[in-house]
Amino acid sequence: MDNPIPPQLKASVLAEALPYIRRFVDKTIVIKYGGNAMTEPRLKDSFARDVVLLKLVGMNPVVVHGGGPQIDDVLKRIGKEGAFVQGMRVTDEETMDVVEMVLGGQVNMEIVNLINQHGGKAVGLTGQDGAFIRARKLMLPDPDDPEKPIDIGLVGEIASIDPSIIQFLDSGDFIPVIAPIGVGPAGESYNINADLVAGKLAEILVAEKLILLTNTPGVLDKAGNLLTGLTPRQIDELVADGTLSGGMLPKIGSALDAARGGVKSVHIIDGRVEHALLLEILTDAGVGTLIRHK
Repeated sequence: MDNPIPPQLKASVLAEALPYIRRFVDKTIVIKYGGNAMTEPRLKDSFARDVVLLKLVGMNPVVVHGGGPQIDDVLKRIGKEGAFVQGMRVTDEETMDVVEMVLGGQVNMEIVNLINQHGGKAVGLTGQDGAFIRARKLMLPDPDDPEKPIDIGLVGEIASIDPSIIQFLDSGDFIPVIAPIGVGPAGESYNINADLVAGKLAEILVAEKLILLTNTPGVLDKAGNLLTGLTPRQIDELVADGTLSGGMLPKIGSALDAARGGVKSVHIIDGRVEHALLLEILTDAGVGTLIRHK
């Protein structure tokens, strides 16, 4: 190690973490994993170590992952351009095939393997396994014509989630790693925004925390300053005045729904910071925006 940590500093870090470990033992922590944290090797490694540590000290981490950059890479290789409407990926049948291959296969397996290499017992799932995420077709509202909703293809919204498979894995000391693909009434696959899956899952599992890893320091005001503590009402105001838009909208929407649905705290944190999860959960400082349900 290039810069060994002095023993006294190590001891003070552990002492600071102890009350948080005691408070959150046996609590469910749902983590949305995406952005730089899942593309840079150093950050991927620190994320896997963090998740394993949380499990070892008695918490129940549940990982829901995205894979936007990886999907875009494959689409480009087949000569297809990704398109987004209101922060949601337009998904025709060909794109859905890519989504299933990348999210349900490549990305999910990589995360599972990385966690297992660091001593965890991760199990990869999609919402199709046991049909535990049931979906229906999502139609987006058209702000210019409310009578004509926008069709963005095989994109789903969550009809229901059966938490029993997740609870079973948690009880056996396994770490669920979930790709956000749902199953429709006729067995068809739907691409679901990973933030929405993480938020709904946190709600249904009555999670202690929902943590969304992003490529920003958290929720920023119009001047670019970090807003560290927010209520649902303040979030509504930030959406109304245009401070929050684009890809942040699904993230904020799922955060709000989870907070209002009983998740004790929602954290939007900077996934570009090494060991961001541990800093947010086990230290006094934190590294992002905290949204409380009241």
